[in-house]
Amino acid sequence: MSIDLSQFFDVFFEESFEGLDAMEAELLNLEPGKEDSETINTIFRAAHSIKGGSGTFGFVSVSDFTHVLETLLDQIRDGQRTLTAEHVNLLLKSVDCVRGLLGALQAEEEPDLSESNELKARFEAILGGESAEEAEGEPQEDTTQALQSTTYQIDFKPEPHLFKTGNEPLYMFSELAELGQLEVTAFHDGIPDFLEFDPEDCFLHWRFFLTTSKPEQAISEIFEWVEDDADIKIEACGGLFEDDTNTTEEINTSEAADLPDSSAVAEVSAPEIKAEASPKADENIAAVQKKVESAKNTKKSADSTATSIRVGIDKVDSLINMVGELVITQAMLSQIGDQEITESSIAALQEGLTQLAHNTRDLQENVMRIRMLPISFVFSRFPRLVRDTSQKLNKQVELKLVGEQTELDKTVMEKLSDPMVHLVRNSLDHGLETPEERIANGKDPVGTVTLNAFHQGGNIVIEIMDDGKGLDTEKIRSKAITNGLISESDDLSVEEVNELIFMPGFSTADSVSDISGRGVGMDVVRRNIQALNGSVEVTSKQGVGSTFTIRLPLTLAILDGQLVQVATHTYIIPLISIVESLQIDISKVSKVGKGLEVLRLRDEYIPILRLYDIFSHQGAREELDKTLLVVVESDNYKIGLLVDDLLAQQQVVIKSLEANYQKVDGISGATILGDGTVSLIIDISGLIKLSGLRRPGSTELLVDLKGEEAEPV
Repeated sequence: MSIDLSQFFDVFFEESFEGLDAMEAELLNLEPGKEDSETINTIFRAAHSIKGGSGTFGFVSVSDFTHVLETLLDQIRDGQRTLTAEHVNLLLKSVDCVRGLLGALQAEEEPDLSESNELKARFEAILGGESAEEAEGEPQEDTTQALQSTTYQIDFKPEPHLFKTGNEPLYMFSELAELGQLEVTAFHDGIPDFLEFDPEDCFLHWRFFLTTSKPEQAISEIFEWVEDDADIKIEACGGLFEDDTNTTEEINTSEAADLPDSSAVAEVSAPEIKAEASPKADENIAAVQKKVESAKNTKKSADSTATSIRVGIDKVDSLINMVGELVITQAMLSQIGDQEITESSIAALQEGLTQLAHNTRDLQENVMRIRMLPISFVFSRFPRLVRDTSQKLNKQVELKLVGEQTELDKTVMEKLSDPMVHLVRNSLDHGLETPEERIANGKDPVGTVTLNAFHQGGNIVIEIMDDGKGLDTEKIRSKAITNGLISESDDLSVEEVNELIFMPGFSTADSVSDISGRGVGMDVVRRNIQALNGSVEVTSKQGVGSTFTIRLPLTLAILDGQLVQVATHTYIIPLISIVESLQIDISKVSKVGKGLEVLRLRDEYIPILRLYDIFSHQGAREELDKTLLVVVESDNYKIGLLVDDLLAQQQVVIKSLEANYQKVDGISGATILGDGTVSLIIDISGLIKLSGLRRPGSTELLVDLKGEEAEPV
C-alpha cells in the first residue's frame, strides 16, 4: 500500500508553529554576552526539527532557509561566534519569515521568497565574516565564491523499506544540490526479478560527488533522518581548491573504486532522474518518479480554520470514569424498566434518574474542560510585541504576566487575541511616557505593563494595566466636542468621559503612525468583546496609570440565559446583558421622536422595544401596565425589552442558526429546551439594529433620549 505523506502535514505544521513560538520566547530571553548554553540549544533544536521535517515533506523553501539559520546557531552554540544584539534581531525576523512561509504552505499557496532570500543572504554574509550590521547592506551575489571547496564522495545505500518510512531520496538530492556542484550515479543492480519485485520497496543505491564549501556536517545533516534506514558513507576526496563557478575537478566515475558493472549504472541529475539502462531499471525509476509526483499532487494541507488541541491524560481519565458511571446508571435503569412497576420500583427509578442527572452534569463539565486551555497561549505573543513596539517608540518597558495558567475556552481565546493586541499597543503608545518624561515626573525610567487573568464567578477577568500617565480627561472631552460626539453643555462624570474612547472614530493621537492615531481600534475592541458576550471598561488616574478590564464567559458553547415568554413563544436573553427586570410605572412612560416609548428610570430614559411587534407575533399582551420590562445593556446603551412573563433561568447549549439554517437578524442562535421545543437566543445589538433604533454603521441612537420633548403616553 502507498503512503500518503499529506496525512502527516497537520502534525508537522502544528509542531513547527509550536517550535517557532519556543524559538521566539527563548530569543526574547537572550541577553548578548550572558546567554546560557541551554537556551541556545533549545533554539537550535527547534530550528533543526523544522528544517528536518520540512526537508522530509519536500518544503524546500523552508528547509533551505532554516539550514543557514541553523548554521549560525550552531557556531554560536559551539563558541565559534559571539552572540550580538544584531544577531537576536535577525533571528527574530527569521522566525517571522519562517512562520510566513509555513502559513503559505499550510494554505496551499506559493510562498513569497523575497524576504527569505534577503535574510538568507544576510546570514551567509555573516557566516562569511561580515558583522550583522554590515550584512544589513546590499546582499552579496555569491558569498561562498571566495571560500575553499572540497569534493566529497557520498555512498548512500538505503534499506528496501525506505519509502515506507515516509522518506524520499529525491528530496535529499535537491538539498545536496543546494550545497554545491553535484554529480549523481544510480546503481540498479539490486532490482530483483519481476515476480519478486515490490514497487513499494527501494532497490536503488547511489554515489554522489559533491563539490562544496560547506562543512561535512552540513552533508551529514541531510541524511540524519534516514541514518537508521540506510548505509551512508561520506569521505573527502581530492584536494582543496579555490571554488569558481566554472571550475570543478574532473572526476572519472567509471574508474571509481567499488563500482558495480557499468551496465548497472545510471546517471542521475537531481531533481530529475534520467536513466539509460535496462527496461527493468527504467520501470523502477519511473515508479519512483510517479510516487514523488503522487505525493506532491495529493498534498492537502490543513484548512486554515481547522485546529486541534492537546488534552492532558488526567482529563481523558476523568472522561472515561464519567462514561463508566453513565454505563452503570443506564444498566440500573434498564433493569428497572424490565421489572413490573411497583411503588418500590418507582422510587428506584427516581433515584436512578437523579443519578443520571448528576452523571450528565459531571460529564458536561468534564467535556467542557477539554476545550479549556491556559491563557498563556494568548499571553505568550506579547513579550515580542512589547519588545518591538517599545523599540519603535524609544521607550523602556517591562512586561509582567500574572495568572498565565488561568483557563478559558479555546474558541474564546482565539477571538480574544486581537482585542488584547489593541489594548496593549494602546498602553505602550498612549499610556507609558518616554524615559525622560518618567524621570522628570519622579518615576522609574522603565515603565510597566501588566497582564493579569483570574476567574470570577462564571467568568474570566483579564486586566491590562500600565503605570503611565493615565487618561487625560480634559483632552478626551475636548476631542469629543470637536468631533461632535458630545456638546459643551453635556455634564459628564470622569468615568463617562473615559468611556468616550470607545466611540467610533475617536482618537487623541496628535499624529498618525503605524501604531495608532487613525481613529480605529478601541471601538473595535469593545465590539469584538461584546460579540463574545463580554464587556470591557476602563479606570484611570492621571499621572498614575490606567487599567482596562475585560470580562468574558468561560465558554461560548454554553450560555446562562433568562427564559422569557412573548405571546406563545419562548425566547432566551443572555443573563450577562440583563441589568434588571421590573414592572412598568405607566406614569413614567413618555413618547419621543418617531413615536418611540421611553421609560424614565432613575434620571435615565430607557427606550422600550416591544418584542411581539419586532418579531410579528400575535396574541401578546400590549398594555404596558400588564407586562414586564427587561432592561438590557449593549454598546453602553440601555434598552427595555417588553415581554409577557419571566420564566426560568438556566444554562443552555448554543446551536448556530447560521450554520444550520441561515443568519437571522436579532437572533444569535438557538437551543433545545427540556420539553424538546426550540427557543431562539436574542442578540441585543442586532435587535436594536433590527428595530431601526440605531443609526446604520454606528452605535449612536437615532432619537434623543433626554426627554425634553417627551409626550405622556
